[in-house]
Amino acid sequence: MNLQKFVRNHVEYRIDPLTSEQSRINPQRGKRVKQADSNIELDGIISRSKTLCVFCPDQIKEQTTEFPPDICQTGRIKEGETTIVPNLYPFAENHAVGIITTEHFLGLDQFTEELIQNNLVASRNYILAINANNHKARFPTYLWNYMPSSAGSIVHPHTQIMVDTEPIPKIKNLLQESEKYFDNHKKNYWQSLVEIEKKLGQRYIGGNDTISVIASFSPRGFNEVQFIFQGISSLSELTPKLIDNFASNLVKTLNGYKELGVGAFNLVTYSSPINQNHEYYWLNMKLISRPFPKGVYTNDTGSMERLYDVWIIDTLPEIVAERLRPHF
Repeated sequence: MNLQKFVRNHVEYRIDPLTSEQSRINPQRGKRVKQADSNIELDGIISRSKTLCVFCPDQIKEQTTEFPPDICQTGRIKEGETTIVPNLYPFAENHAVGIITTEHFLGLDQFTEELIQNNLVASRNYILAINANNHKARFPTYLWNYMPSSAGSIVHPHTQIMVDTEPIPKIKNLLQESEKYFDNHKKNYWQSLVEIEKKLGQRYIGGNDTISVIASFSPRGFNEVQFIFQGISSLSELTPKLIDNFASNLVKTLNGYKELGVGAFNLVTYSSPINQNHEYYWLNMKLISRPFPKGVYTNDTGSMERLYDVWIIDTLPEIVAERLRPHF
């Protein structure tokens, strides 16, 4: 595996070792003047959004719909504080929302392992229920947009769960490239990546016997962190132990994000099809920080990212790992 990088005009060009996607990293960009106001009127945002929040306990029954009986006999899937309901404005064939907590707002350091565990268990149950009802729906996605600047339209903490009959193109590409790597090297790419990052130690953050947490060598987003699950390929394979371990690692990372001053994030999963365990692919997730908006704000993605698939980053992954490692 070649972790390829080179420097031109103080800019580090990094190439993703699997997909060959390019990132450009210049830490000096983080020091540039941003005219957007950095003070966040968080209390005002929370109070205004709470008034008509459809995910708060007193509104859920009236403002959300139920699943048909062949998906859930009780109408809504529940696990602890989590409630899974149909997405009223879907962008997938099967699209649900996983309300994480009864609280309207939680700060990054207020999410508990139990809240995350329950949400992931309920989401897995939804995925399996959809697949049982339609075996062609076998491509699951679990994502979390935290706060409006991450594309979360509702402040109340919630995840989104989708099950499609066709894979998202990015995931299809990861599966194909992972298989090519396995055919060429006779080894799982993700296993090789974890072994190399552990050996180098520069970007390895922490983890345990089932999950490794690393700062991506060639990141697509700011403060990007990868969670790599050992030995499983799909969200449908998540066991109670894996879910518990992931929740523990995510809570540690969110605490680290809080200390870094992060106010919003995106979490996404890259899963193989339901009930397909590939020897060449391991389930993985990515977490990136996003700016917290106040009126007009400085977004962290522009034309290079959205239209050219070149990712302009202002923090070295090695620094991200150094800052997050103390929380593990």
